[in-house]
Amino acid sequence: MYYDKQARELNMGHAEKPKGKLVIFSGPSGAGKTTLVKHLLQRNPGLEFSVSATSRPPRSNETDQKDYYFLSEKEFREKMNNQEFLEWEEVYPDILYGTLKKEVERIRNKGKNAIFDVDVAGGLKIKKFYGQQAMAVFVMPPSLEELKKRLINRSTETEEKINHRLAKAEYEMTFAKQFDQVLINKNLQETFRKAEQLIRNFLQ
Repeated sequence: MYYDKQARELNMGHAEKPKGKLVIFSGPSGAGKTTLVKHLLQRNPGLEFSVSATSRPPRSNETDQKDYYFLSEKEFREKMNNQEFLEWEEVYPDILYGTLKKEVERIRNKGKNAIFDVDVAGGLKIKKFYGQQAMAVFVMPPSLEELKKRLINRSTETEEKINHRLAKAEYEMTFAKQFDQVLINKNLQETFRKAEQLIRNFLQ
């Protein structure tokens, strides 16, 4: 009896750490998903950012495996052919972005929860792959008018690019109902609070 108990305790001590879950934030450009993800990473040590892969060259302030996994176009396409991506997109001709399966499993195998800042189509693909192990959150701007103001205030793009982003945003917003949760980002502090609560409920 004593030895049985000892063996059970030994086995419990060597029990595998449960795998982490996935928290996906998607939404139109300018809706605030990147700001939300950065805030949540600071507040929750159990979260780890899932680093995307890209075929574009690194900028001067970027580090491989921290900002992105920088791959050549040939390497990227080889990984695509080998089904190594959960999702990928050719944003511009020969400029590809995607989420590597091994990056997500690296985080999950540590018992940490992977958090994503990803486009709408990519977010839905990741959710479909992981099912109940993932929570997909759509970050919605209060209105297209407000989104336009935010994009103009960035002062980083031409009017033509802003109009292109607005047209894309209007299309992307039609997918909101396919997500597990929708956060309307009207007041940033309130959105922070709601996002923290969603994560607490999902990860508990």
